[in-house]
Amino acid sequence: MIELSYFEKIEIRAGTVLEVKENKKSRNPAYVLKIDFGKDIGVKNSSAQITKLYKPEDLIGTQVICCVNLTPLHIGSVTSEVRILGTDSEQGVVLLRPSEKIKDGDKVF
Repeated sequence: MIELSYFEKIEIRAGTVLEVKENKKSRNPAYVLKIDFGKDIGVKNSSAQITKLYKPEDLIGTQVICCVNLTPLHIGSVTSEVRILGTDSEQGVVLLRPSEKIKDGDKVF
């Protein structure tokens, strides 16, 4: 168990996928996504291993839930600035997404 104060430090926000391309230098199949989190946070990059269930054209315009305040990771030749949240499911990674259209940058708690 972790203290609630640790959880409160994690900043989870909604954003809209603007662009998706293959992360060609990743060890495992992955996409590089540009995600818009609104004017306060801006557009951030993320590399995600979600190629099994999602096609690039189906992701553009989709809202996703991301952790936006973790240390960036270098994956292949990409700096992944945010982590897209999903479940590690039998069928592959299933993205967490709002059921309604919300404002980019809205906080998840």
